[in-house]
Amino acid sequence: MVIGVCTVELHLPDGHSLKAKRQILSSLKARLCNKFNVSVAEVGDHDLWQKAVLGIACIANESRYVNQVLDQALNVIRSNPTLELLQARIELL
Repeated sequence: MVIGVCTVELHLPDGHSLKAKRQILSSLKARLCNKFNVSVAEVGDHDLWQKAVLGIACIANESRYVNQVLDQALNVIRSNPTLELLQARIELL
């Protein structure tokens, strides 16, 4: 069993309130969960309007598959025009 964890730091330039931030992140988290069957949670910077840290987790039998799923999830995040990807780190356990 391989566990993949991806930590993503995001900048939300259009986030002018915590409510707007939550709306953007809720949509993103739902899309990632539905499309890739991963777990997604906001794990840092809860009180900042324009910054968020997400944790994405995936479990499978092969490390290659886990890495591929997390890479595809990052591509979805990069393609979102309302977000700016600051940093991403993938760890396999």
